[in-house]
Amino acid sequence: MVKVIASSVRKGNVLDVDGKLYVVLTAANFHPGKGTPVTQVDMRRIVDGVKVSERWRTTEQVERAFVEDVNFQYLYEDGEGFHFMNPSSYDQVVVDVETMGDQKAFLQEGMTCVLSMHEGIALALQLPRHVTLEIAETEPVVKGQTASSSYKPAILSNGVRTLVPPHINAGTRVVIATEDVSYVERAKD
Repeated sequence: MVKVIASSVRKGNVLDVDGKLYVVLTAANFHPGKGTPVTQVDMRRIVDGVKVSERWRTTEQVERAFVEDVNFQYLYEDGEGFHFMNPSSYDQVVVDVETMGDQKAFLQEGMTCVLSMHEGIALALQLPRHVTLEIAETEPVVKGQTASSSYKPAILSNGVRTLVPPHINAGTRVVIATEDVSYVERAKD
């Protein structure tokens, strides 16, 4: 186990709290005007899936469990879960729906993802930072609207909602940031 300061904890990290392993779902640092800065962490216990919320001072030490981050290629989804293959050893791993969470909407066949493995079990998944998707539907372009800071709602081909600039129409392929589902740019393909 490795001790790290609480402010360095990020989504996908695996922590050892009181002898139990937890995967971090969200981590945020708060710096109030008065008082001590704190790190608010929402975690899921790996053994039984129970969600827990913890708050530590940002300088407090927490134990980070040893996990191996391995590149895996996404194959397919079935009743068991999501199937991934290690391209170097051809070993296959099944990731359950609960571990995937809302990230499953961005999975594409053949996509390379990073799985955090602990004793042969996939604990967390890191998607690529950006994915290219098609706009399924959006409002039509309004003449005279500038492309400065105004955005309009759109639904992506995977069913996820986002905001796009006014010049983007339905059928346009765009690059989306997987972390916060934000528009990055128009796809160059």
